[in-house]
Amino acid sequence: MELAADPRLSVTTHPVVGGPSVGPSLNARLGGLSDYPFTRLAALLADVTPRSNTTPLMLSIGEPQHEPPALLAQALAAAPLADWGKYPPTIGTAPFRAAVHGWLCRRYGLPASFVDVDKGILPATGTREALFQVALLATPQRKDGRQPAVLIPNPFYAVYEGAAALAGAEPVFMPATRETGFLPDLDALAPDLLARTALMYLCTPSNPQGAVADLAYLKKAITLARAYGFVLALDECYAEIWDKAPPPGGFEAALSLENDGAGQGQAGQGTANLLVFNSLSKRSSAAGLRSGFIAGDPALIQAFTRLRSYALAGNALPALAAAAALWGDDAHVEENRRLYRQKIDAAEAALKGRYGFYRPAGGFFLWLEVGDGEAATRRLWGEAGLRVLPGAYFTRSEPDGGNAGHPYIRVALVHDTETVARACETIARVLG
Repeated sequence: MELAADPRLSVTTHPVVGGPSVGPSLNARLGGLSDYPFTRLAALLADVTPRSNTTPLMLSIGEPQHEPPALLAQALAAAPLADWGKYPPTIGTAPFRAAVHGWLCRRYGLPASFVDVDKGILPATGTREALFQVALLATPQRKDGRQPAVLIPNPFYAVYEGAAALAGAEPVFMPATRETGFLPDLDALAPDLLARTALMYLCTPSNPQGAVADLAYLKKAITLARAYGFVLALDECYAEIWDKAPPPGGFEAALSLENDGAGQGQAGQGTANLLVFNSLSKRSSAAGLRSGFIAGDPALIQAFTRLRSYALAGNALPALAAAAALWGDDAHVEENRRLYRQKIDAAEAALKGRYGFYRPAGGFFLWLEVGDGEAATRRLWGEAGLRVLPGAYFTRSEPDGGNAGHPYIRVALVHDTETVARACETIARVLG
């Protein structure tokens, strides 16, 4: 269900008093994008009305429903009132950067010097805008004498595709199917493609499948970025929501490469070519705070700072103070994980052995194979008032016309455990 280009994005004439005038000429690249997944979902369900005896339940959006930790409100309340009247600096504040740096060192076992606390960390208003802007940062007009490519996992977060297209790159989709462990097969990337690659997006744990890239995989991705001169953007927004073991991160992999090269005269690359993105939306159930960070290669962070000085409306100083408090506390995150594990347990009890169910290694989504994702979505909404997302809305079709996401639906396990249990039981009953 790919949508045609919007005819409004072409030049038109409008008759007005005094003669015709020329309408505004907009960025035609917008017309090459499919509608955003939630826009497509609204269109799919527009003619479907849930039964009157059902209470609609939104399982389509990954919006955490846990109560944020009390220290969030406490930190906001403690901020000086005058701070709301100040423009925040693009680089954030020293306490914010120190809190993020401290968390990175704790979480990934990094030495304090590995990520530069002053030159290697920037605040982000969530990570959506930063993940979009990185394509503007990383895409030159030409790479290897050709149109640059931006490599995107397929399925993917829609922002990656929009960013690549609007930056003037060619979005190239890397299949991430059950056969590849729900991660792109890096060995399948042709050298000719890599030579013109400007940027690679990777998400781990992945959205929507919940797959985790191991350390060897991340090291291979970083090595490719350095060998072919592109930026590796690691979206680690679900890194703190895990089931059995904490997912490794990009900085762990970069440190391991540094240690591998120490005895071979190849040390010193540190975080080169690497940018890591994370936020408090999932970690701390604080999506409304719109607070995250970008960290990594100091040269890239310097360029990103310059870009963002033109394109950024930064986090308010009280929000940065609250974010620093949240990054400094790990106890509420463990409680968050415990609650998500309960939901996965409930889902497993209802769905094990059906629809290709597996426990996601990270994140809080189910990626269920139901045969026809759009048909299942319409049926669940009409018969049970359950709103899920078709898997095809996360994927681009292959050249042969096939769509790896077509058989799937994504289900967000964000409500309380009892509600999740009932919803999963209903999915099993309705889909049969």
